[in-house]
Amino acid sequence: MGDTLIIPEEYEPVLDLFETETAIRRIKEFFQENLAETLNLRRVTAPLFVRKATGVNDDLNGVEAPVTFRTTGNMDYEVEIVQSLAKWKRMALADYGFGFNHGEGLYTDMNALRPSERVDNLHSIYVDQWDWERVISPKERTSAFLRKIVRRIYAVMRRTERFIYELYLDIEPVLPDDITFIHTLELEERYPTLTRIERDYEAAKEYGAVFIAGIGAPLADGEPHDGRAPDYDDWITPDEEGRTGLNGDIVVWNPVLKRQFELSSMGIRVDAASLLRQLEIRKVTERKELWWHRRLLAGEFPLSIGGGIG
Repeated sequence: MGDTLIIPEEYEPVLDLFETETAIRRIKEFFQENLAETLNLRRVTAPLFVRKATGVNDDLNGVEAPVTFRTTGNMDYEVEIVQSLAKWKRMALADYGFGFNHGEGLYTDMNALRPSERVDNLHSIYVDQWDWERVISPKERTSAFLRKIVRRIYAVMRRTERFIYELYLDIEPVLPDDITFIHTLELEERYPTLTRIERDYEAAKEYGAVFIAGIGAPLADGEPHDGRAPDYDDWITPDEEGRTGLNGDIVVWNPVLKRQFELSSMGIRVDAASLLRQLEIRKVTERKELWWHRRLLAGEFPLSIGGGIG
C-alpha cells in the first residue's frame, strides 16, 4: 500500500521481455478495437503538446507542472507537453470537420509526460493510455447513464483478459464477473478511521473490481476523496440519490502486488453551471477567462462523457 517501487517476494515473470512486448501489442490492438465498437468511437491522432495559457492542457490535481518549451520559426510561442487530454478531446468533438453526433465519439492513444508524478509500481513519468470522449444528451447527465457506460467498458476489459488467457494459459483471469459501484461517501461511512488510499484498498480487495464514484467533491471532513481538476469531470452536480459527483474511477484488485489498481478515471463532463461552481470551490475563477473555458461557457462544446484508460 506504500508509494514505493517493489518486487514481490518469489515473483517469477510468466513471459520473457520479447513475449511481454508482443502481449502488450496484442492487448492494445484487441482492447482499442473492442472499445471503439462498444462505445461507437472513431480513432483520432493525439497531440503531444498544446499551446500554453489556453486552458487546453490538464493540470490534474492543480499542482502538477507540465514540461514547457518554446518553439521557433513560424511557431514562436510557449507550448506544454500534455499531461492528459481531458479537455482537448471535448474540443476535438466540436472542431473536427466530419463532426460527431449524439452517441458518437473519439478515442486516441495518448503519450504524455507527468514530471511531478511519484514513481511506483503503478505510476510513471511517461504515460501511455487510451483517451476517449463521446457526445451525450442533457438527459444522459445522470449516474444511471454513467454506470451503463462503466459496465460496457468493464465488459471490454474482461473480454481482453479472456483473450490474453487464450494466448497465454499461464496468465489466468482474475476479474470478477461484475463490477461493484460504491460512492466515496459510502466508503467514508464504512471506514471512517482509514485514509482515502486505505479505503480504496479495502473496497478493491473485497469486491475485486469497483467503480468509486464522486471523486473531487468534499466529503464530511471537508476534503475530497482524491484530487480532481475543476474543469473536466462534473464532481459537484448531485446524482439521482442526492450525492455529489457524476464521475469516478474503475479500481481493481491486483493479486500480484496485493493492492488496489486504478485502471480508469472517467466521468460526465462539466456543463457551464458546474464549471463555474467548481472553479469557485477550488478558488480558481480566473480560469474562466482562458480560451478553452470561454469556449465552453459560450456553448461551443457538446455535452460529453469521457475518460482515460491505462
